[in-house]
Amino acid sequence: MEAPPFTPSYSPSSLLLRRKTPLTVTKFSRSPNLKTRTNFSIRASSSTDSVVTLLDYGAGNVRSVRNAIKFLGFEIKDVQTPEDILNASRLIFPGVGAFAPAMEVLSKSGMGEALCSYIEKDRPFLGICLGLQLLFESSEENGLIKGLGLIPGTVGRFDSSKGFRVPHIGWNALKIAKDSEILDDIGNHHVYFVHSYRAMPSDDNKEWVSSTCDYGDKFIASIRRGNVHAVQFHPEKSGDVGLSILRRFLYPKSTAAKKTGEGKASKLAKRVIACLDVRANDNGDLVVTKGDQYDVRENTEENEVRNLGKPVELAEQYYKDGADEVSFLNITGFRDFPLGDLPMLQVLRYTSENVFVPLTVGGGIRDFTDSQGRHYSSLEVAAEYFRSGADKISIGSDAVYAAEEYIRTGVKTGKTSLEQISRVYGNQAVVVSIDPRRVYINDPNDVQFQTIKVSSSGPNGEEYAWYQCTVNGGREGRPIGAYELAKAVEELGAGEILLNCIDCDGQGKGFDVDLVTLISDAVSIPVIASSGAGVPDHFSEVFAKTNASAALAAGIFHRKEVPIQSVKEHLLKEGIEVRI
Repeated sequence: MEAPPFTPSYSPSSLLLRRKTPLTVTKFSRSPNLKTRTNFSIRASSSTDSVVTLLDYGAGNVRSVRNAIKFLGFEIKDVQTPEDILNASRLIFPGVGAFAPAMEVLSKSGMGEALCSYIEKDRPFLGICLGLQLLFESSEENGLIKGLGLIPGTVGRFDSSKGFRVPHIGWNALKIAKDSEILDDIGNHHVYFVHSYRAMPSDDNKEWVSSTCDYGDKFIASIRRGNVHAVQFHPEKSGDVGLSILRRFLYPKSTAAKKTGEGKASKLAKRVIACLDVRANDNGDLVVTKGDQYDVRENTEENEVRNLGKPVELAEQYYKDGADEVSFLNITGFRDFPLGDLPMLQVLRYTSENVFVPLTVGGGIRDFTDSQGRHYSSLEVAAEYFRSGADKISIGSDAVYAAEEYIRTGVKTGKTSLEQISRVYGNQAVVVSIDPRRVYINDPNDVQFQTIKVSSSGPNGEEYAWYQCTVNGGREGRPIGAYELAKAVEELGAGEILLNCIDCDGQGKGFDVDLVTLISDAVSIPVIASSGAGVPDHFSEVFAKTNASAALAAGIFHRKEVPIQSVKEHLLKEGIEVRI
């Protein structure tokens, strides 16, 4: 039976939220000061070849790494004390979240010193994402923060001024720099990245670099020295390719690694996302449904909720079919207490056991007071979703209210769900879902919101339109446009926008290219086009005519009208890079 993850008496979120000045922690030198460190006792490890020691400091979605390790046939021993690190036969550190709170936990708990000692002894180690960044001397995230100092260099933010969207989210290609061992079976396939900060190769750290990736600049995608490995991407979210990388680390001498075949990855791929709108039907069972302009009930005498399948089974099928991400939207979450929605949390937990691509969940992520008077912050709600298997959370109505207040006052309070969650988990973990409705007008001067000249005239010959944002599942219009909302939430900490369109929802006539163009040109964060897909041509159209980074569909996949693989094959024929 597993021990619970290491839990400090303080939480990284509370430390970060109450800090008023940039955090500075002790830098761990690489070797001269080893004699002055605490003398941890090292005893013979009782670990067997089937046990992996996992350093989980309590932030973000580590469940996916756990599930991948178990999927590959290994048991997990959680780090409880620094000695557990020193006694490990193999150690995985899946760093998730922001650099500063992670570094503070490592410093205060003594884990940082033990980690440095373990790595300096060339023990088997795999760092993932933040688990790579923390090995460097410092990071510019949240001010200049000192790291473990094992690898020369400072982790800096991507430069969005070059036209590249930040965060870097999606499936990109690697360029192998030297014998990497764990990357031997990658075969020119894409792997999944989600980060805003990266380390750059230099003469000082070139002996560490095993692969790089191009995204505006060439950054370090992985490092290796002896038995020490770390990757910026997420192998646990990179499908079969990622599992092969983990297998290579866990079975370094095995020749039985699963071959993934040869790929054609050359750059960041456009993503095809499967969305599952989830709600309870009239019998209380959780089902996947699909709306027609957000109406999810059948046009029958019974007026029952449209039932298109079971969430976990559909998600697993879409993963096998090649979906680049799976998104769950709890479409009644705006009126229910989200942490009381245990079936939805169970859906995430079960799905993450066998689905090794990113999972996003949305619905009801906001501050909440339950019937007993207990107050829950949006940060606590998000934390439970992350612990249950979500990689990203999607915020809807709460983001609209936050944006309205920010536009009205010009003040970032730091108390909104957007600001709190992005500060602790990083903005790459926060998606804002925008649900706008098209409003036709004759003259752009008739409204205070950003308008566009539409490609098809309105019902009365109108040549212009603005997009009114809604809340509560599209039921209530708000005095804010989609353009204004997108600009505001980017400033408040959103890392990605899921752009729906009520007018196109369920119509199968294509994405609202006018809307997607308006929003994707207005922000520097990735935009996911949603609502209206009916045939593969609609995907190539939105990618060719707009700056969308991804396109999402639901009904055509649920009803098996268009297979995901058919969409990808079509995109390839059109010269659009996708993951195969």
